[in-house]
Amino acid sequence: MTEVTDHSVIQPELFDRFNVKRGLRNADGTGVLVGLTRIGDVHGYIIDEGEKIPVDGKLYYRGIDVEDLVQKAETEKRFCFEETVYLLLFGVLPNKAQLEEFHALMGNSRALPKNFAEDAIMKAPSRDIMNKLARSVLTLYSYDEAPEDRSPENILRQCLELIARFPTIVAYSYMAKKHYYDHESLIIHMPEQDCSSAESLLSLIRPDQQYSQLEAEILDMALVLHAEHGGGNNSTFAVHLVSSADTDTFSAISAGIVSLKGYKHGGANIKVMQMMDDIKNNIKLWDNEGEVADYLERILLKKTGDGSGLIYGQGHAVYTISDPRTWLLRDKAALLAKEKHLTDEFNLYRLIERLAPEIFKKVKGSDKVICTNVDFYSGFVYSMLGLSRDLYTALFAISRVAGWCAHRLEEIIAGGRIIRPAYKCVQKRLVYTPLDKRD
Repeated sequence: MTEVTDHSVIQPELFDRFNVKRGLRNADGTGVLVGLTRIGDVHGYIIDEGEKIPVDGKLYYRGIDVEDLVQKAETEKRFCFEETVYLLLFGVLPNKAQLEEFHALMGNSRALPKNFAEDAIMKAPSRDIMNKLARSVLTLYSYDEAPEDRSPENILRQCLELIARFPTIVAYSYMAKKHYYDHESLIIHMPEQDCSSAESLLSLIRPDQQYSQLEAEILDMALVLHAEHGGGNNSTFAVHLVSSADTDTFSAISAGIVSLKGYKHGGANIKVMQMMDDIKNNIKLWDNEGEVADYLERILLKKTGDGSGLIYGQGHAVYTISDPRTWLLRDKAALLAKEKHLTDEFNLYRLIERLAPEIFKKVKGSDKVICTNVDFYSGFVYSMLGLSRDLYTALFAISRVAGWCAHRLEEIIAGGRIIRPAYKCVQKRLVYTPLDKRD
């Protein structure tokens, strides 16, 4: 039988010949401009007289620095994810009365439709939580009162319900997976209404429903930091792409989920954790700079690790000098590591963060500026929260659905044209061969 790969190979030189922007990226690593947005801005470099100049990273939600969002909430001792969702969807920060009303709306929308958990989740569990989340979102179409109504008002209602329900779907899908595939007891809690999304999620996932204030705070911060990252990231672009075809909200958001499921996107922190497992098992003295540096060098040289030659969690498509999400999450992670008596492991992460750029420069002979990205610490944070790796990418989705929904609304309101890029066919013309004359 003919191998499928035989006729799927395209010679690399053809991409240069036809000036193809592979990965929709220019030769200098910048993204190909394919759209405009008012929702999120990822700033990691400037172009000065045609030269890409690295700068400290910044992330803006509707023009507001995410650092200000997070730090102000910390100062005022309150959770911030609901405020972030409001900002992304409506374009402005809510006043106190609006925020309280929005909190209540989110809380009252967390419960799933009648019989949905039993019929759509428990009777059809999945080994993979992202797979189950995507199927659940598509199934919610059948429970919606107006699934094909494309008015902005109806799409906003659908989006608010999806954002509120994602933690419940994920928690129930995880519990079903543990019961039917891991043969553990089935424990299902009703979602809390009078609390933050982070608190409700921890309550749903933990058998005893108990958590510390610090645990809820750091999960809330992680949700805020992952909620939006511009229109060009793979899953958000997928939502734009599918929305531009004039499909329904459930189909568009499921497209974002299946994109995020990939290891090159939402699954990146799992790769970090697998790498860290390998490092912790093979390095005897976690505080020995020389030993850690030598092992990182071996990873880059493909002599150990998974053979990819990658130090996962290092480098980013846009950020150069720094990823603003990294230090915000890292500083909070230090407090949680102290509470969990995991400071030695946290210090190993810090040491790798410091050494990786030097080792990269030494091995690659490159002056490329790289920084530690948020994936490097997010998996460690989730592990300290006692969360299974089955949940890591789903936690990302619980957060990023806020950005997806904002971008879907923007595409419906401001887009108007189906997204249709071009592909050049490089297959030569062939003469049809009758069946009885084929080899």
